[in-house]
This record gives sequence, structure tokens and C-alpha cells, in this order.
Amino acid sequence: MSPGFTVHLSDPEGSRAKHVFAVEVLQVGRDEGCDLVLSSMAVSRFHMRVEQESDGLRIVDASSNGTFVDGQRVHSSAASCAPKTPIGVGPYTLSIACGQDIEQGAPLTPEERRRIHRELLDHLDLASIDRSGVDDSALRARVVSALEQIVSRYEGRLSDPMARARLVAEMTDEVLGLGPLQRLLEDQGVTEVMVVDPDTIYVERNGRLELTPHNFTDEEACRAAIERIVTPLGRRIDESTPLVDARLPDGSRVNAIIPPLALRGPCITIRKFPKRPLEMHQLVELGALDDSMAVFLRRCVRAKKNMLISGGTGSGKTTLLNVLATEIASEERIVTIEDAAELRLVQPHVVSLESKPTNIEGRGEYTIRDLLKNALRMRPDRILVGECRSGEAIDMLQAMNTGHEGSMTTTHANSAREALKRVETLCMMAGLDLSTAAVREQMAASLHVVLQQTRFFDGTRKITSISEVGGLGYDGELLLYEIFSFHRTGTARDGAVHGEHRPTGHVPSFLDEFISQGLVSDGEYL
Repeated sequence: MSPGFTVHLSDPEGSRAKHVFAVEVLQVGRDEGCDLVLSSMAVSRFHMRVEQESDGLRIVDASSNGTFVDGQRVHSSAASCAPKTPIGVGPYTLSIACGQDIEQGAPLTPEERRRIHRELLDHLDLASIDRSGVDDSALRARVVSALEQIVSRYEGRLSDPMARARLVAEMTDEVLGLGPLQRLLEDQGVTEVMVVDPDTIYVERNGRLELTPHNFTDEEACRAAIERIVTPLGRRIDESTPLVDARLPDGSRVNAIIPPLALRGPCITIRKFPKRPLEMHQLVELGALDDSMAVFLRRCVRAKKNMLISGGTGSGKTTLLNVLATEIASEERIVTIEDAAELRLVQPHVVSLESKPTNIEGRGEYTIRDLLKNALRMRPDRILVGECRSGEAIDMLQAMNTGHEGSMTTTHANSAREALKRVETLCMMAGLDLSTAAVREQMAASLHVVLQQTRFFDGTRKITSISEVGGLGYDGELLLYEIFSFHRTGTARDGAVHGEHRPTGHVPSFLDEFISQGLVSDGEYL
């Protein structure tokens, strides 16, 4: 008789679930060490065990509340019964079949994967291994070897060698890496990974969302992956600090949020970045802008025009900021300030600063605003702020207007006009008791160009507007003059957005600066 059990479980709410165990003796109880874990105080920690007999099952009761076989309480600690006889354990009803009834090739259940994980931890005692003193490849080899031995016991279930190898690889990634996220992050076609809950993982591919077949073994495995990301960065995530921003070694941005804030379980969002930063000509090839816009933006950067990039979430603001920054001369000293370092500049003289949250004692926080104020003492030629979200907007404007021309930042807004309104609102959050008129005068003197970045529903990202910030109008409002705009002409059957970039005919007021600096040849418009 082949070892193993198939259990059909009915819970108090009437839900049914199927569990398959490739074990010789099935342990049932409330304790996490059991094969089948039943979370009810009416179930003892080690409630009962099930053994196979020649003609059925042997039920060994070890509980205080009793085990009931076909409605009759088990006496003398053990009883025999036929397979699929209803067995009552607390508020649960179990129907248990013997090994020969197990489906061949059925995937391992979460309980079985947890059991393998526990056996691996017991076998290698990974918690006591000093990983800093062990080569990663050597440690991985030890884990793979141990897992192959453990998984070999499930050979009857995993008859396909490829399925066993896949399981070993998945479990290895879960123990040493980021579990199911590992291969998604290695997939060059994936630009974003979104864990809705441990059982649901989406990716963005070519600008579109796709549900993947991958999942974590359980919530604990998902939490462990988050810990592996944030711990090396000196950050933490727990019930007192249930959300965190971080980054992976390759620069990918990570946001994680756990219960009690995330109701479905740990939620992870990872924004991947290309290994090589994009360049302006690549954006032109992708249709994000045209040649004339690219030439204009290069000239703006080289003429040290202060620029604000606006757009919605996932529209590509940071990518565009990075592309513009590649046009900065290598002789300049650049200071970048971000919540999670994402910018990857190629220039030799770059100082990268990253904000720091409070420590476990609630102290040691350094905000974007703190770093921006400090950056002014670091003799920067240009300051790049990943995103203005609060009162640091006023400090950014003052920096732009006090000898740090050519600085750039981003903000969330759906149009260039709304971007100016948002910056105005953020300046009011600085706590300096500034009037609206004073803030607008500062913006008019500091900002030169606003770029609007848009992500369309077909997944494409385009610069839909480039505008010059003028002075104040008669009504006290900031004037905005559009220089280039994207005109949408239609939508293809496959959902692709059709359109073209066009100049509006407005001549920017700083054209003379382009000419005097030799950026525009005789006879050229821009």
C-alpha cells in the first residue's frame, strides 16, 4: 500500500477544501508542526493521528475534546474505520482516503510545501549559518542538495523529473531569495511585479497587466521575502511600521505593506528599471516624443533651464528625469535626492542621497527636505529631486532661483496646469506662512519648463505636452505657454493609441539664450 492520504475538509462555515499528504502517518491538530493544521481552540494542539491498515484507517485520538468517527467518539484512544468515513475534529469534518486514491501528478499543497520548508530548516539549521562567511553559490548548492533528498519522498506524486526540479528551484528561491518573485524579476520583459496577496501575483508586460500562475507558499513566506529586501537597508516592517519603501540591489523600487493595513495579506509592488538607463534617442524610437522635441529638451538641459516633470502614477516620470539627466555635462557636480534611490546617472561626479525613516525608537528620521537643505551646502551645480511631495517644494524653488539653475524634479499631476497648482499647494505645506502671491512669484522666477508625461491604456508612455512657464497674469495666475503637444488621432483595433507630436508655434522666451550659447545654428527655429 502506497503511503499518503487525501483529505476532504469541511469547515464550520460550510466551505470545502481538498488536501493531499505524501506521509506515512498523518498528524492533525492546531499546532503548526502538524501536517493538517486546524485553527480552532476546539482542536487540540496534537489532536489525532491517522495510520494506514490493510483494510482501512486507524484513528489514534490524543485530544481532550475527543475525535468522532461516523458520529461515535473514539474510545480506548484508537479506532479503525473504512476510508472516507466522516471524522469529526472539533468543528471540522474530515473525509480521509488512503494513498492509492491520491491523484498522481497533483501539485503539492501549501501544507506539504510548509512541511518541506520545516524539514529543510531542521536539516540545515539555516538560521545559525553566518551567510556573510558562506559563498552564495556554496550555500545554494547545500540547499538544493537537501531539498532534492526531501522532495524524493514525493516521487510518486512528482513522477515528472522536470516537475521535481521546478519544485526544488522554487523552494530554493523561497528560502534564499524572493520566492516566486525571483524569476519574474529576472524576466527582462516584466517591468512591474505586483503581489496582491500571497496567492495572487500580477506583472506588467509591454504596458499591460497579466495574472501569473505563481504564488507564495503562505503569508509567512511572503513576509520573509519582504524582510530579505528591507533588512539590508536598515529598514523594518512589522505591525508598528506596516509599510515601507525600499529598493533592490539592481535599483528596482519596492513598496511593501502588510496587515493590519493590507486586509488580504502582505502586498508588494516592485517597479523594475532597465539594466542600462534609456537615452533620448531610445525614447524617440519608442514614440514617447519626436526628434524636434528631443532636440529642444537637450538644449533646455544644456542651457540650464529648471524643469518640472508631471504625470500620473506609472507614467514614466522617473525614467524621463533620468533620460534628461544624461544630457548634463560630465564636468558638473550633481546631487540627487530621493526617497528610494532610483536614478542611475552615468556622469562621474554624482552625489546620491536617500531619505531615512525613523528607527525603532522613533528617532533618526531624515526627510527629503532635510537632505535638500543640506545639499545646498554641498556646492552642487545641479540638484535633482526624485519627487516633491510636501514642503520641500519651496526649498526646491529657492534652490532653483539661487544659483542652482538646471535643477529638475517630478510631481504627480494630470496636466501642466494642475502640476503648477500642486507645487503651489506643496509650498503652502512648508509651514512658512507664505501668501499665494509670494509662492506664485517664486514659481514664476524659478520654473522654466513643465513636461507632462502620460501613460495610455495601451501601455505606451508619451510626453503629451511641453510648456514654458511665463510670468504672472493680470489676475495673479501663472501664465503657461505650450510649445509642443501630442494630438491623438485614433485607436487601432488592438487598442494601440495613434497620434502625433506637433509644435504649437510658440517661440520660447529663452530662445536668445540658446542662440548666445551656441545651441541653435543660424536659420534654425529651435
